[in-house]
Amino acid sequence: MPPNTVSFDRPKGRNLRYLSRTAGFLKPYKGRVVAAALALLVTVLTGLALGQGLKELIDNGFAAGNADALDRALFLLLGLSVIMAGGTFARFYFVSWLGERVVADLRKAVFDRILSLHTGFFEVTRTGEVLSRLTTDTTLLQTVIGSSASVALRNALNLVGGVVMLFVTNPKLTGLVLLVVPLVVAPIMIFGRRVRKLSRASQDRVADVGAFAEESINAMHTVQAFTHENEDRKRFAGDVSNAFDVAISRILMRGMLTAVVILLVFGSIGFILWLGGQDMQAGEITGGELAAFIFYATMVAFSVGVISEVYGELQRAAGATERLIELLEAEPEIVAPQNPKPLPQPAKGRVRFDNVTFHYPSRPDLPALIDFNLDVAPGETVALVGPSGAGKSTVFQLLLRFYDPESGQVRLDGVDVKEADPKAVRERYALVPQDPVIFGADAWENIRYGRPTADNAAVREAAEAAAAAEFLDELPDGFGTFMGEKGMRLSGGQRQRISLARALLRDPSVLLLDEATSALDAENERLVQAALEKLKAGRTTLVIAHRLATVVDADRIVVIDKGRVVASGRHTELLQTNPLYARLAALQFDVDLRDSVLAPVSA
Repeated sequence: MPPNTVSFDRPKGRNLRYLSRTAGFLKPYKGRVVAAALALLVTVLTGLALGQGLKELIDNGFAAGNADALDRALFLLLGLSVIMAGGTFARFYFVSWLGERVVADLRKAVFDRILSLHTGFFEVTRTGEVLSRLTTDTTLLQTVIGSSASVALRNALNLVGGVVMLFVTNPKLTGLVLLVVPLVVAPIMIFGRRVRKLSRASQDRVADVGAFAEESINAMHTVQAFTHENEDRKRFAGDVSNAFDVAISRILMRGMLTAVVILLVFGSIGFILWLGGQDMQAGEITGGELAAFIFYATMVAFSVGVISEVYGELQRAAGATERLIELLEAEPEIVAPQNPKPLPQPAKGRVRFDNVTFHYPSRPDLPALIDFNLDVAPGETVALVGPSGAGKSTVFQLLLRFYDPESGQVRLDGVDVKEADPKAVRERYALVPQDPVIFGADAWENIRYGRPTADNAAVREAAEAAAAAEFLDELPDGFGTFMGEKGMRLSGGQRQRISLARALLRDPSVLLLDEATSALDAENERLVQAALEKLKAGRTTLVIAHRLATVVDADRIVVIDKGRVVASGRHTELLQTNPLYARLAALQFDVDLRDSVLAPVSA
């Protein structure tokens, strides 16, 4: 794995059993599966019958000089050709339909699973890796289900049927044909293992390419601001070269597999046919029998060659399926209990932490919270302050039940959130992050994200309360204007006001504010603060505050350091009683205030 690549461990596939795991997605479409199977069977049987028609055409038509027999044999061949053409069309349609349908269902299942996974999963898994599985791997699987698997099955049936008809036509020559089977199977097994490993490696390298490209594109402003284009070009070129090298190795191995098999099969068949020609000259077999034998031998040889080639595709698809199955089988750590405890109605908004200790999965040796205690009354506004890494954001993560603590309890309205449905818990909150998330849609959809069932009137009312309606109405299409990727067409203050409107529309009992104004200028901060006052009215509010000036009027300020609550009180009280808070205030307020703060601290 190349540097800077983060992924979870993957078990190595040993065979094609992973492809069978997709059978469950075929169950809802049994009728079409049966239709595809019947069409496949018809085409195979018709193909085998063509050999007998060819035999009749030569022995009873050409050789015997019988015009009527010649006409009958010709019409038989034409009839078989029509049946085979119809069966081939039906097989192609049903199999292709199943391939598209199964992959569509598989993509939905994988995406559903991704949405259910806990936040800790995404600490150690790159977004590009997940996207690669959702797109590239499923596309490869679609090709296999909608084409390669059918081709493999059809040629496997042709192989079996062809061998049976070879015995019926001439057992002696058929025995010689079967002697070459081990010569064909051996390279398939040897080269096939190598193809499978290289196919898996190729998919991983393609995922590396996608992950780095996605990361760079999302950070394009930073890339260009730091003139990092050349370095990113080199890194991307290196990832592309790695993917290319592995792909070429896979192609070379597959090509060698196909070439060796074809050489062995057709070389052996050619020799055996030479022997058949000797038997015909000796009068031991007829011309029609030899022609039928050549037809079936060619069918067998062609089927073996196709199977050997498709086997590589199946190996590659097995690797892709293995990666998808890993996602489908990834179990979320945060799940609803079997009998979730309902939250009280109506919601009060009381939040409580009792002796909570928690470590992030990616940092098991560094506690984020230690014996953490906090009790927030309904309707109270509490600010969480402290140095970076003190554990403020972790409080929000546990409230939203993105993680569960190792010990202690997190309660919402008196209910331990572990005993409740995570969805029900999260419905009581609205989060306004420091860096607002704007989706690539219009304002209607972005604000309605807070409550998908809200009508346009409710959306507009929320936007007006958040001081967002004014600038939205001035856009070319008003609320229907596309906001741009990640809200690129909006300023920071505008994005933040849309985020506030989204929270207002949700109408939560508990409001979580992660320093919603820290990145705004004075004018936008004034507008957003006014909107926040409306939003906080009648709600429990927890504020992560980096700028103390924004929370001096909070009902209570809780000082957190190294995962513990070290002080709690009003602004003026903490200035006199807590050195850490006084130091933080001294670093942020003006010189006069700094002097007044430092005097009692140094006394």
